[in-house]
Amino acid sequence: MIRLPRALPYASLLAPALLLTGCGEEGQAADPADVASRARAMGIAPEHVYAIEADGFSVARQSVGVYGGDGFSAVYVSRSTGGQIHLRVDRAEMTATTCPKLPVGDASGGRTECRKDGKAWYRSSGDGREYAVPKDGHVVRVGAGPDVPREVLREAALGAHRPTAGELDTLLPEGRGGAEPVERGDLPPVGDGAPDNEVDAGG
Repeated sequence: MIRLPRALPYASLLAPALLLTGCGEEGQAADPADVASRARAMGIAPEHVYAIEADGFSVARQSVGVYGGDGFSAVYVSRSTGGQIHLRVDRAEMTATTCPKLPVGDASGGRTECRKDGKAWYRSSGDGREYAVPKDGHVVRVGAGPDVPREVLREAALGAHRPTAGELDTLLPEGRGGAEPVERGDLPPVGDGAPDNEVDAGG
């Protein structure tokens, strides 16, 4: 089943332990092998992992996850206004033919307006707006509602980059992958695996 992230309530994104700085940190690009290991543990294709920068916006760790089949998504939140910027990266083509056919963000239905803007496409549908930047085999999409200026989206989209080591620790912390299944004590070691509901006389 295709999993599409939804806009997260602002209050839930402001938990101090989960809201981490998303502005670019000084440092070299993260080790590609490290990126690949962490991304694959979450079901994300390594080539889809990007970071963006937007003044005053921070990435909410709990928003980071899979988009579509093996794409990448994250939400950046403004502490001052509560505005949200959605970063989505997925396998797609963005051309004059395909652009109007793809929804803006999570929207479904409605007409998508497309306008070429340098290397990117500016796309809008209703209140949703985004910049889409075609890459090699995938598209980086940076979108928001009307509370985020268009120029902020454009700058963030065109500046999308492979994460630094510091940004990688924010986006894909080590150990974020699927956890091992919890061992249940009520399952018998033999048989069909049905729970053992028997209790003794004192039970």
